Amino acid sequence: MKQIPNLFTLLNLVFGCLAIIFTLQNGIITTASAATGVELIDIPEKIWFASLFIGLAAVVDFLDGFVARLFKATSEMGKQLDSLADLVSFGVAPGLIMYQFLRLTIAQEEGALDTSIVSLLPALLIPVAAAWRLARFNLDAGQAYSFKGLPVPAVGLFVAALPLIYWNINEDWVLDVLLNQWVLYGIILLLSGLMVSTIPILSLKFEDFSVRNNIPKIILAVIAVGSFLMLSWTAIPLVIISYVILSFIFKPKKVA
Repeated sequence: MKQIPNLFTLLNLVFGCLAIIFTLQNGIITTASAATGVELIDIPEKIWFASLFIGLAAVVDFLDGFVARLFKATSEMGKQLDSLADLVSFGVAPGLIMYQFLRLTIAQEEGALDTSIVSLLPALLIPVAAAWRLARFNLDAGQAYSFKGLPVPAVGLFVAALPLIYWNINEDWVLDVLLNQWVLYGIILLLSGLMVSTIPILSLKFEDFSVRNNIPKIILAVIAVGSFLMLSWTAIPLVIISYVILSFIFKPKKVA
C-alpha cells in the first residue's frame, strides 16, 4: 500500500516522457530561403498530443499526493521521486514545446534556415528554472499552505495550453500572438522568473471546509469554470494568471 502513491508518480513520469516523444515528432512545412527559394523544415505535426499528456501528468501529480495522504504513505523517497517526475513533465516537456514554437515562429521568416540555434535556446530557461524551483522546494519544509514562487505544474499547464490554443482557436489575433517570437521570449522570461522568485504563492490545498478560509480558492474555481465555458483552451493561461494575481491580492503568509 505504501508504494501506491509512487506508482502514480511514476505514471506522471511516463506521461511526461510521452509528451516529450510527441513534441519531437516531425511534420513538414515549407519556408522561404533567400538563397535557394522554397525549402523544407521539420516541425511537430501532433504536438498537441504532448499537451494532453502534460494535462494527464498534472492529474496524476495531484492524485499521488492525495493517495499518499489517504493511505498515510508519505515518504522522503516519494517526495524526491515526485520532483524528478515533475521536472520531466512540467519542465523538460514544456521547454521543448516552447523550443518548437520558437522554431515555428522563425520558420515564418525569410531566410529561416540560416537562423542561429542561439535564438531558440531561451526555451531551455523553463527546465532550468523548474529544476531550481523543485530543488529549493525539496529543501524547504515550510511550504505546506503557501509556496515560494510559481509551482512548476502551473507553468507546465500554461505552456501545454499553447498548442491546444494554436490548433483549435481560429482567430487571427491568436495566431499573431503565438507566432510572435518576442511574445514567446516574454512568456519564457515571465514564467521562469516567477518559478525562481520567492514571491509567496497560494497553495490550492483546502485547509478545511469553511468558506472564509478558502475564499481565493473558491474565486479561482469560479474563474476557471466560467472561463473554460466561454474561452475553451484559452482559459488555461487566464486561470494561471488569475492564480498569480489572487496570490498578490490575498497575500499568503510568507514562508521562511
